[in-house]
Amino acid sequence: MTRYSIFSLLRNAVNYHQDWQRAWRSPDPKREYDVVIVGGGGHGLATAYYLAKECGIRNVAVIEKGWIGGGNTGRNTTIVRSNYLYDESAGIYEHALKLWEGLSQDLNYNVMFSPRGLLHLAHNVHDMQEIGRRGNAIRLNGIDSEFLTPAQVKEMVPFINLDCRYPVMGALLQRRGGTARHDAVAWGYARGADALGVDIIQNCEVTGFRIEDNTVTGVETSRGMIAAKKVGCVVAGHCSVLANMAGFRLPIESVPLQALVSEPIKPVLDCVVMSGSVHAYISQSDKGELVIGAGSDLYNSYSQRGGFDVIEETVGPIVELYPIFSRMKMLRQWGGIVDVTVDRSPILSETPVKNMFFNCGWGTGGFKATPGSGNVFAHSIARGEMHPIARPFAMDRFNTGALIDEGAAAAVAH
Repeated sequence: MTRYSIFSLLRNAVNYHQDWQRAWRSPDPKREYDVVIVGGGGHGLATAYYLAKECGIRNVAVIEKGWIGGGNTGRNTTIVRSNYLYDESAGIYEHALKLWEGLSQDLNYNVMFSPRGLLHLAHNVHDMQEIGRRGNAIRLNGIDSEFLTPAQVKEMVPFINLDCRYPVMGALLQRRGGTARHDAVAWGYARGADALGVDIIQNCEVTGFRIEDNTVTGVETSRGMIAAKKVGCVVAGHCSVLANMAGFRLPIESVPLQALVSEPIKPVLDCVVMSGSVHAYISQSDKGELVIGAGSDLYNSYSQRGGFDVIEETVGPIVELYPIFSRMKMLRQWGGIVDVTVDRSPILSETPVKNMFFNCGWGTGGFKATPGSGNVFAHSIARGEMHPIARPFAMDRFNTGALIDEGAAAAVAH
């Protein structure tokens, strides 16, 4: 792998940038691997990378039915944060945030992580009580958190309308939160994993699993049978389909999650602003577009579009809170299929099938957990038992009642 640096840039400039190596190979699948990762998004590629880098397992394949990063990784709103109420949620998201802070250097690839600060607005008495409770819990977990008055919010976002239909009574600020470029995360992990010997196989759809004596021995794909000693399924939107192929069911429903971007404008918003009550959050990308996130759709679907009613409910509060954006044009809107569990927390777990592991159910909060999720899932696969950070997210919690209902407790879904 060519190491990216100012010197490699200058060296290739001499040849008009015609001699750059491919970022990763496109190999044909081998007959057998130690580990097969199903899903070539951020979480799957991160899992493969950490399996090779930290666990020493390099005979690994990542199989993706489409192209790398073509699912939810390329469709999210790029927010990174770790300000969660429950200890279990704080554990995995803070682990991820610490990895985010050094990820570009680790991968030798600019993932454009920008810790620009993240505001969570409070609009009523209930919101104020909630951010007070959550802010104290966050601090007890050793994570940065600050309470802001309306005047301090106005200082950070001068054009916000404090006395609108959704009055701003205060906010919770995590200065280490921010954004990263979603595509670059997938590409960086793919490049890093490939350099360590991982095979990244695109256009390879899973059609079934080979299971003998309740132990997975391989994966049936559109490009033939691939034998595997262990299988990790890391797919968003279709994990219930894969579970059905393996002979068990997951407590999951799939819904579209929508987002939209505006036409590009000059820099105006230098932080991320979230609002749990009205479920509208906004940031500005490096290209100048306003990135606006909406809530998940009310109807189960595998559509990657969603409904206009959700967009209307999201844009309405945005225009109320930020009147200067009222005349801007929407450039494009899209949806991604998210898998949502009963308690709105993810599943990182062993399964009823031996040597098969599932990482799924991230709902609306998968991107921010990408490095941490891949790291703990890789260690879990390598050891054959769940990493301590991942253990609370096992699927048996739905039987024991040890739920992590972050969505209800923190007044905002993941």
